[in-house]
Amino acid sequence: MRYLELDTPSLLIDRERLLKNLADMQHYADENGVRLRPHTKTHKMPEVAKWQEEQGACGIAVAKVGEAEVMAKAGLRDIFIANEIVGARKLERIAALAKNGIRISFGVDSPCQVAQAETAFAAAGTTVSVLVEIEVGENRSGIIREEDFFRLLETVKGCPHVSFAGIFSHDGNSYHAADLAELHEIAEGAQRRTLHFAGLAKERGMPCRVVSYGATPTFMNHVKILEGITELRPGTYALMDASQGHAIGTLDRCAATVLATVISKPTDTRTILDAGAKGLTMQERTAGICATPGKGTILEHPETHIDSVFDEHAILYDKEFHDRMGIGDKVRVIPVHICPVCNLYDRAYLISDGEVIQELEIACRGRLQ
Repeated sequence: MRYLELDTPSLLIDRERLLKNLADMQHYADENGVRLRPHTKTHKMPEVAKWQEEQGACGIAVAKVGEAEVMAKAGLRDIFIANEIVGARKLERIAALAKNGIRISFGVDSPCQVAQAETAFAAAGTTVSVLVEIEVGENRSGIIREEDFFRLLETVKGCPHVSFAGIFSHDGNSYHAADLAELHEIAEGAQRRTLHFAGLAKERGMPCRVVSYGATPTFMNHVKILEGITELRPGTYALMDASQGHAIGTLDRCAATVLATVISKPTDTRTILDAGAKGLTMQERTAGICATPGKGTILEHPETHIDSVFDEHAILYDKEFHDRMGIGDKVRVIPVHICPVCNLYDRAYLISDGEVIQELEIACRGRLQ
């Protein structure tokens, strides 16, 4: 069917844009002599993850154990959980994946996490690899002080069922870079700090097999990858969104849109769509290179943005758009941030030349544990 025949709201993915994004990022990684491990928390779709591996990805990253389980069941075999894992139940599930032949690893940044993992994996009779997260400016999780890093390494040394694979970092602060010059500066600083900790590990007899680094805005702008980085870990690049489009200066790479219907025109300027916070999220990006007007951009009219959202309604105040649209007309909205949007839908529709060519199950939707 034609995509305009779909009920709304619906999540659409442009096949040609998606495949170009996948191919271009793989080429960028290959050019820099590093492996590509896409973070699939963006799209949450095993089918897309398989396409990424077919393009040359070495494996995938996920955010949660539940996502790893879904991807493993779908046939993905090399999975890194790019997050700290705490809790016996989660560790038991990771052990089960390892015993079923999945090459599974996960993040740590505290000795107690490693000690807990050793207890779980010893009981299960298996060994699982961990990567230590390094904080590089995002002010989120990860090692900050060298003495904490050394203490963590010593803990891993004493745990025979926990194997040290390397380190990883995420320069999410690049989203707030004021311009390209600052973006490149952030990327270089993040890599140098990551590589510094890799050097410290090597000095203590624990060389890093993996030095994983990632964030979409830096890679989409082709920052220089420093020698010693072994793996790139971008996520949003596959589908892109309005904020990432602004970071590279074009919306032409945005593969994902939400199809919505005009359901009301209560005033001479106000237009209402049927995709609100439950179909687009309420997230905004208001500063830096990823700054994006409004809460969504109309693909067909890129100068038009959603002003506000309620649970089920998107509100636009644009006289020209209002007068151009009739009740019942459909438009495509480019989300500000695609990652949470994918988590709102059971399926996405792959489209090409106006036709729906495939339904894609968002199988990791809601796998938050």
